[in-house]
Formats: sequence, C-alpha cells, structure tokens
Amino acid sequence: MASIGTDRTAGSGNLPPLDSSLSVSDKTVKNTLLSRGFKLTPDSYTTVDDLIKATREDVMPDLVKIYGDQGLTGFLKLTGAVNSGGSSDQIDWWEEGRRHRAYDYTTDLTAGAGNANVVVDSANALASNVQKNDVVMDAESGARFIVQAGGFTNGSAADVVLVKMDGSDAVSGTDYSASSGKFLVIGNIYAQGTNQPVGFTDPGIVRYTNPYMIVKDRYEVNGSQATNVGYVNLGNGDYRWFMYGEQEARKRFEDKRELMMLFGEKRSSSDATALDNALAGSEGYFAAIEDRGIQVASASSNPLDSFAEFDDIILELDKQGAPSEYAMYVNRKQDLAIDDMLAAGIATGVTAGLPGQFGAFQNSPDMAVQLGFKSFTRGGYTFHKHDWKLLNDPTMLGAADANYIQGAMVPLRTVNDARSGASVPALSMHYKEANGYSREMEHWVTGGGVLGHNNNGDAGTDQAVFHYRSEIALCVRAANQHVMIKGS
Repeated sequence: MASIGTDRTAGSGNLPPLDSSLSVSDKTVKNTLLSRGFKLTPDSYTTVDDLIKATREDVMPDLVKIYGDQGLTGFLKLTGAVNSGGSSDQIDWWEEGRRHRAYDYTTDLTAGAGNANVVVDSANALASNVQKNDVVMDAESGARFIVQAGGFTNGSAADVVLVKMDGSDAVSGTDYSASSGKFLVIGNIYAQGTNQPVGFTDPGIVRYTNPYMIVKDRYEVNGSQATNVGYVNLGNGDYRWFMYGEQEARKRFEDKRELMMLFGEKRSSSDATALDNALAGSEGYFAAIEDRGIQVASASSNPLDSFAEFDDIILELDKQGAPSEYAMYVNRKQDLAIDDMLAAGIATGVTAGLPGQFGAFQNSPDMAVQLGFKSFTRGGYTFHKHDWKLLNDPTMLGAADANYIQGAMVPLRTVNDARSGASVPALSMHYKEANGYSREMEHWVTGGGVLGHNNNGDAGTDQAVFHYRSEIALCVRAANQHVMIKGS
C-alpha cells in the first residue's frame, strides 16, 4: 500500500492518480481520505504554530470601567443622616406647630350697617380659631380689628363680627379685601372686671408616622460557572466571572435601597389592600419635601442662575426659621449655572466668601474641598454646592427627557424634637433590630453544596444563591426647611 505524501512517480508529491496502475488497496486509501476531508496536496502541510496555536494571546487582565463609578449611594450619609434601630412597624415623631397663627379668608366678607363692622363667614378658618375679644390684623392693610362676637364658642364655629380697634368704620377695599386675604391673630384685649377667656389655643403639635419598607434582591450562580476562570482580574487576583456578578448585584441592591428612601411614597390603607400584604409604602425624601417643604420651579433650559432667584429662596428660608448652612446637591447644568453666577458676582463684588463658616466640615474649608463641595455665602446663608450623580446618570434622572428634579438643598444642622426636647438630626435612616438581630443590611448564601453552601434543603440543586434584604425607613424632620429644585 502506498504511504501518504510519498512519491510514487518522479516529481510527484501526491498519491498516484486513480487509474488502472493503482492497486485496489491504493484506491481504497485515497478515496477514504478524500471523503473524510483530508487534503493530499502540499498545502496540507503547515507550521507547528498554526497547528497548535502555541502563541499566547495578549489579553489585558483589567476590567475597564467605561462609565466610572456608577454607585448612586452616599447622599444620605453626606448630608448627615444617621442610622438608628427600631422595633415597631413604623417610626413616629412629633413636630411643633407655628406659635403664632395667620388664617386665610376666601369666602366673601360682609360689611355691617354703615360699615360699622365686617362679618367673616363661619366657613373660613378664622372662625374656628378666634373668640370674643381677640385682636386680628389684616396682613395687607395693617388694619386692626377686635372680635366683637362669634368665633369658636360652645364647640362650634360661628360667623365672626369684627370692629376696627380705633373705632372708625371698616372700609372694604381699604381696610380689608371683600373677596380674599389673610388675618393675623396678634393678641386680645379685655375690659376691667371681665372673666377669663373660655377657650384656649391648641399648641399645634403634629404627629408624623412613616412605615418601614422591605427591600430585597438575589443573585444566582451554578456550580460550573462558579469554577470557571477567565482572563480578567476582578480584584485580589480572582479571575472567576461570577464574583463580578455578585459584586454588581450587591452594589445594585445598595443603590435600590437608597433610591427607595429618596423616592418612596406612602399609600392609603384602602389602596394598599390590592397589593401583597396590604403594602403601606413608606415616605421618601422627595415625597416629604413635596408635602411639607419648599419647592422651587426651574426650567432645564434656564436653571437657577441669578442672585435674585437665590434671594427669593433665602426670603422663604427666613420664614421657616432655617439654619444658616445648607448643602446643595444639583445636576451638572445647575452646577455650571451657579459657577457662572458666582464668577460674575465675585467680579462685581456682589458675593463674599466666608472661609471660617464650614461648620458641617469641622470648620475646615480644606475638608469641604476634599469632599467635592464649593461654598459661597449670600444673605447670611452659607451654601455648600455639590454635583449629584443621581441627577446626571443617563439611566436615572440624567436622561435626556428627565426633568423632574434638578437639585435639593438640605439644612446642615440638628433639630430639637418637639416631644423629648432632644437634639436630633434632620435626616435619619431607621432599620429594624431587636436582641442583636439587625435587618439593616442582611446577606446570606444558600446552595446545594456549591461553594460549600449546603443549606437550602435540596442537596441536588447545583447552584449558590446570594440573598440581600433590608427593612428601613427614612425620617425627614423639619421638612419645611428643605428645598427641592424642580423642573418645569
């Protein structure tokens, strides 16, 4: 039988052609090789490198993070929110009301005979909050009136009859508006020998509650993938791809946990019954500001970029008894607009720096800079500005069509609890715990022997499951002092 690649005729490197000169055995060998895809021409010979690919591929071992640090957590911690354990289904706190009151009137007022007095309809809030001999003042005109009759007596509200304190006639359109306005309650006045008032003013303590919410997630890997090794170093010399997946799952869970404390909302009890376990929801940071805080409208094409706009905010902060130091978290467009405003202001001497006022950063301007804050002062308030990744991420509120929130201004101080008198943080993150068991950030692994975890009750399951769980709630005290910059 002929050998493969051996000349049978002069100058030939192939098997002889299939002709009558070949023996039956030669023809059989050649036909068999051709049918199996073998080439019997010289190009069937190759180099050793091509044959076994001995050259090592030059694969870079680093995982390139083309989007930088994608973590969204950190806002609550940087703004001073502290962790606190709880052992109930909700957190409760009390906040004081206004010591002095002002009441809007929207129902038409009626002038008395010869303008001797003015009658405030009982449908107005004033009727439920004043009594005879109280003194009120029109907020616009400054005219003072004495309650001659009506108000809250015998457990019900009656039409309030007001007479001017100086004894002159009450003139509609001059001393008060015939349609709408505001009366300020400034005091009372009694004649000699008269009895004490029959009613009293409620202190206005307000109770707030916020239920806890449970946030969960998981990640799975089967036994085969848990042992596969790749080219990329995922940290500390570990080249197992599932490790990256688990790390991302954990970080994504941490982001979800904080996002729920920012965007969560409470549900009414009737609406909650349609969901599993009658979910009550939980009030997040932005819901609290929308309900009780200061909201500033700003267009994405024209963000806050003038001192006049900041002055309007400062005037509102004054009304709310706000502290003198604020952290501003804004999107990039708003951030640049403020930088331009400050640059122009410094050039004209409008603003001034207060290097000694960095109370939130241990009075250290260097620490503020290290944390990425730029600070400026206006009208006695110091603002520490910082960009907010949540508002810049294109998969979150940085999307091209996302214009819901452009920034927030957070007071940097503690507040006094109206119930206990203790000094407490304006923001606090609460989690469930009892007897050493904490549900702040739970993590455990189950598996059918994979990675040594054999605790899921089914030894035949070829997987490891990573579980994450947290039961948390956010407490926003003094929400009236927080500012939300909204898109329009």
